[in-house]
Amino acid sequence: MNECFRVEPGGALAGELQIPGDKSVSHRSVLLGGIAEGVTEVNGFLESEDCLASLNAMRAMGVTIERPSAARVIVHGVGLHGLKAPAGDLDMGNAGTAMRLSMGLLAGQSFATQLVGDASLSKRPMERAAAPLRLMGAVIDTTHGKPPVRIHGAGPLTAIDYDLSVPSAQVKSAILLAGLYARGVTTVREHAITRDHTERMLRAFGVEVHSTMGVQASLTGPSTLRACSIDVPGDISSSAFFLVGAVLAAAPRVVIKNVGINPTRIGVIEILKLMGARIELTNTRVLGDEPVADLVVEKSPLKGIDVPVEWVPLAIDEFPAIFVAAACASGTTRVTQAAELKVKESDRIGVMAAGLQALGIPCEVLADGMVIHGSDDPHPFKGGWVDSHGDHRIAMAFAMASLRSSGVIEIADTANVATSFPSFEVSARTLGLRIEGVRR
Repeated sequence: MNECFRVEPGGALAGELQIPGDKSVSHRSVLLGGIAEGVTEVNGFLESEDCLASLNAMRAMGVTIERPSAARVIVHGVGLHGLKAPAGDLDMGNAGTAMRLSMGLLAGQSFATQLVGDASLSKRPMERAAAPLRLMGAVIDTTHGKPPVRIHGAGPLTAIDYDLSVPSAQVKSAILLAGLYARGVTTVREHAITRDHTERMLRAFGVEVHSTMGVQASLTGPSTLRACSIDVPGDISSSAFFLVGAVLAAAPRVVIKNVGINPTRIGVIEILKLMGARIELTNTRVLGDEPVADLVVEKSPLKGIDVPVEWVPLAIDEFPAIFVAAACASGTTRVTQAAELKVKESDRIGVMAAGLQALGIPCEVLADGMVIHGSDDPHPFKGGWVDSHGDHRIAMAFAMASLRSSGVIEIADTANVATSFPSFEVSARTLGLRIEGVRR
């Protein structure tokens, strides 16, 4: 049996929504809390399958973690060298972040570990993280460049100065986490802005990190982490679907509360605004080390644009939702320099293009992006069947397409929505989406 979404056409969104905790921040909170000295309290932890993979991996290596409630986690750190060899493989499920960050964290351990994942994660590239870690002295084997990943016990690591060939916060983070165990100054140089959650959280744990956004980040190892309290903001990537849904069919508006607006993550807001979306940031504040705001969104006429290439890495996880918005825009939208979309949980360029075409939206696949021909039609999507290929973000994006559809949309293979947004169906229905989970 295949879990699917069945979404009736039309309807509108209205009301307020509290988005679950940020997935990127939640991963890092338990990984860094586990190697800190003392007890770290995490509030707003995202109880998703992906984040639980990180939590369970730390437990398997001897870290005691209490969970007084779903969103509250208490991590009893064991210190930089206190992790123990797990009894078996560490299963990262669908979580690329958990696997790549763990590669860095485990590179300097004295024991061997093997990281495995589900069918989707087992197709994703891991050499981009393994290669720089080997330069630091880590002994790592991948399986034809992909998981399973075997990390052998190594001696002390050596700091490196490394240029990222592909903009990737996960690779940057893996190197910095390995740098905690390395002698000397580890520096990662960037040629595009990537998420800086790791740098921010390391500082919260007392590590001196020097960074310039989009240029470089460095730290001196070995470094000791001191336990702290972490407040996790709402996930802007999960908010993206409701941002787009509200722009397409708010009645009269939608308020998304307590959303992280880290400057390395706001590409989706800037792109939608450039297309004409009316999005207002209110109640801006700082929660822990992360900026936060409430997003007030109104229905807005959209126009097609050439997406500025500098915004692409800052919205890389939100493009499935952006593609749906582009289908409802007047004119043509062109996205380039987004080849990274091909190596996410699915080939998000090819899978999104196939889904858009199945629902009547003309588009063309480029080597590094897509061209989408929007429409003034109030219902540019026709009903039909879409295969999400087990990609949570594609499933949620096409659910929002129903707001501007003339027929029922069925989305196949939606079980992995639980990896990032377990309450999506309930939240969407509460705001007004006519969605139902079914089995086929």
